[in-house]
Amino acid sequence: MSATVFLFTPPFTQLNTPYPATAYLKGFLNTKNIPSYQADLGIEVTLALFSKEGLKDVFAFIQQQTITPSDNAARIIALQEDYINTIDDVILFLQGKNPTLAHLICKRDFLPEASRFEQLDDLNWAFGSMGTQDMAKHLATMYLEDLSDLVKECVDDHFGFSRYAERLARSANSFDELYQTLQSDYTFIDNILINLLQENMKKVQPELVAISVPFPGNLYAALRCGKWIKDNHPKTKVVMGGGFANTELRSLSDTRVFEFLDFITLDDGEAPFENLIGYIKGDKQLSELKRTFTLVDDTVTYFNNPACSDYKQGQVGTPDYSDLLLDKYISAIEVVNPMHRLWSDGRWNKLTMAHGCYWGKCTFCDISLDYIKVYEPIAASLLCDRMEEIMKQTGQNGFHFVDEAAPPALMRALAIEIIKRKLTVSWWTNIRFEKSFTRDLCLLLKASGCIAVSGGLEVASDRLLELIQKGITVAQVARVNKNFTDAGIMVHAYLMYGFPTQTEQETIDSLEMVRQMFNEGVLQSAYWHQFAMTAHSPVGLYPEQFNVKKVTNEVGTFANNDIVHTDPTGADHDTFSYGLKKSLLNFMHGIGLTDPLNKWFDFKTPKTSIDPKFISHALDDDAEALIFKPNAKVIWLGKLLKASTITKSKKGNSWEVTSLDFVTRKQTQQIQLAKEQGEWLLKMLPQLSVDNPKLLTLQEIKNNYTEAGLEDFELFWDNKPMSTMYKLGLLRL
Repeated sequence: MSATVFLFTPPFTQLNTPYPATAYLKGFLNTKNIPSYQADLGIEVTLALFSKEGLKDVFAFIQQQTITPSDNAARIIALQEDYINTIDDVILFLQGKNPTLAHLICKRDFLPEASRFEQLDDLNWAFGSMGTQDMAKHLATMYLEDLSDLVKECVDDHFGFSRYAERLARSANSFDELYQTLQSDYTFIDNILINLLQENMKKVQPELVAISVPFPGNLYAALRCGKWIKDNHPKTKVVMGGGFANTELRSLSDTRVFEFLDFITLDDGEAPFENLIGYIKGDKQLSELKRTFTLVDDTVTYFNNPACSDYKQGQVGTPDYSDLLLDKYISAIEVVNPMHRLWSDGRWNKLTMAHGCYWGKCTFCDISLDYIKVYEPIAASLLCDRMEEIMKQTGQNGFHFVDEAAPPALMRALAIEIIKRKLTVSWWTNIRFEKSFTRDLCLLLKASGCIAVSGGLEVASDRLLELIQKGITVAQVARVNKNFTDAGIMVHAYLMYGFPTQTEQETIDSLEMVRQMFNEGVLQSAYWHQFAMTAHSPVGLYPEQFNVKKVTNEVGTFANNDIVHTDPTGADHDTFSYGLKKSLLNFMHGIGLTDPLNKWFDFKTPKTSIDPKFISHALDDDAEALIFKPNAKVIWLGKLLKASTITKSKKGNSWEVTSLDFVTRKQTQQIQLAKEQGEWLLKMLPQLSVDNPKLLTLQEIKNNYTEAGLEDFELFWDNKPMSTMYKLGLLRL
C-alpha cells in the first residue's frame, strides 16, 4: 500500500492502549480525503523485544558484554530458559488470548520470579479467593517488570516501559547532550525500532512522515527515526508535533534539530498539517505554513500564517483507530488499586469532550498556551455519534475522555444522550472537584456508564488552593468525592507538594486532610506530584507574585519549559517526597489510617493543626443539597412495576393511599403516598422521562402540582417517601 502520510508514535507511552494523537489526525485527514497510515512503534517494539526470539537475542547480547551483573540480574540470566519458554504464553495471556494460563500463573511455580516479586502485596487480600485472572495479570506484570529491570541494567540503560531516554529530554535547555547521544551507535533497542520503521516505510512509501511526541520519553526515539528517514528516504519530509513540542520547543533556535527533522508544528495539528501537505505538494508557499518551525538559510524560522484559522471541534472528524494493532495491546496491573489499573489495564478508546479548559485559572498550569487557553466544547449529540462510530470500528465500548477538565454541564448532557440512545459504555475522565457535582448528577453519570473520575485536589490547604486559584475548598472536595463514591464512581486525586511558600506545617496538614478522606472512604486513589515551575504558567511568568526566584533567566536554544527555582519562604520540599508517597501507598491499601503522621517520615515533623473530625464535619454539613432550586431540571430514569389504590385504617378511621412498586436491577421497592398526590405523580413521571425532548424544571413541576389543586409542594417533595425517590431514578440536575 502507499499513503500520502505516515503517522506514528515512537516508543514508549502505554502498553494497554494507543496514544490517541495519530488517531485524531487520521480522522481529520479522512475528512480531507488524504490517504494516511498510522502505527504505534511503542507496542511493536515491545512485542518484538518480549517474545521468544527477542529474549534469545537479549540473553545472547548480555553474554557478549563484559559487565558484572547484579545479583538480581544474575538470577534472571541463570533462569533464562524459563523466561524464553514462558514469554510468548505470558504475552498472549496479557493480550486476553490465553485466559486459562491464569491458573498456572497463580500457582507461583510457573513463572520465574526475581526482585519485583519481593514487593508483592498480600495477594489474598487484594484478589480474594476467586480473582484468578487479576491476580495472574498482576504476577505476569511483575514478571515483565523483572525483565525490564534486566534490559535496563544489562542491555540499554535508557529503557523503560512507558518512556525511553526520558532524562535526555526533560528540561533540556541545551540540545548538546541529546545530540551527542544521537551520534553514537544504535543501541539494542534502537536496532529493533529501526528495523520496524524500515518495514513500515517500505509498506507505506509516504510523502510525509508525522511523528507524534507527547512526552519527553518519546523524543530520543523520534529523533532516531527522523534521522534514519532523512538518510534513507531523502525525498520524504519529516514533521514532529505533539505535547512535548507544544510545551517545550516554543523558543527553539538550535539548527542541529533539523538534521533529524524537516518541520516542527505547535498546538492543534489539523490546520498546520493541512498547510504543510499543501506546501509539500507545491500548492502552498512557505509563508502560508501555520505554527511551523523549519530551517531557512541555516536559521530556525517560525511561520504562522495569520490568514489561516483553526478548525472547530465539530469539523475535525472522528478519531480513526484503523491500522493500529488493537488486539495486541497488553493489559497490565502494576499497582493493586482499582483506580490505578485504569491507566494500564484494558483498551480504552480516547476522546475529548472539550478542547482546552473551561476554568483556565490555575496558577501552576500552562494556561497561556492554546491547548489550555482556547476552550471549545463539543455537542453531546456529536460526541455520541463519534462514540458509536468508534465502537463499530474497534469493537470496544470503553472510553477515556482525555480532557484537561471535563465540564459538568457537558458531562450531564453526554450522560443523558448515552442513556437516550441506550448505549452500553464504560467511561472515565478528568474533572475539577467543583460543587456542580451534586449527588443526583453523580447518579446520572453512573447510570450512563461513568466508572471513575480523576481530579486535582493539589495541595489540600485552603490558603494554597486560593493561591493556586483552584476555585475549590478542601471541604467542598470532600463532599463532591462523597457524591461520586456514594454513586459507585471511583475517585482519584492528583496531589501536589512543594507549591511556592508551602510550609512544613501546611505539608503535614495537607497529608492529614488526605488521610481523613481515605479514612472516611470518599477517596479511593491518589498520587503525589512535586510542584514544577513551567515557563507558560502564571508562577513561571510572574514568579515575584509567588515569592519564588528563578535560578537563571537564560532562555535555552532547545527545550524551555521547566524552570529551576528557589523558594526562600517554603519548606525543604524534597525531604518530604518519600514519606508522602509511602504514606499514600499504605492509605490506598487501608493501612495506617489511624497512625500518627510522623511515622511516615525519618525526620522530625510538626504535629498537624487540623481538627481530626474536619472531613467528617464537612461531609455532615451539606446544606447545598437542601436548597430548593427552581431551575433544576428533573429526570426520571426509573421503572414502575405496578400502581394500586389501597385502603388503610387506624383507630376506626380509614383512608385511601396510592401504592407504587418500583423495580431497580437489584430490588423491588414500594412507596406509599396520599391518594391524590400518588395519582398526580403517576401522571407526572412519564413527562419526566429522559426520553422526552424537553426536560421540565422543578418550578414547572411545582406549577403543575399547584394547578392540580394540591398544596405544600416543598413539604411533599422534600419529605419521605419522595425524598428517597432519587434511589429509584428521580434526579434533580
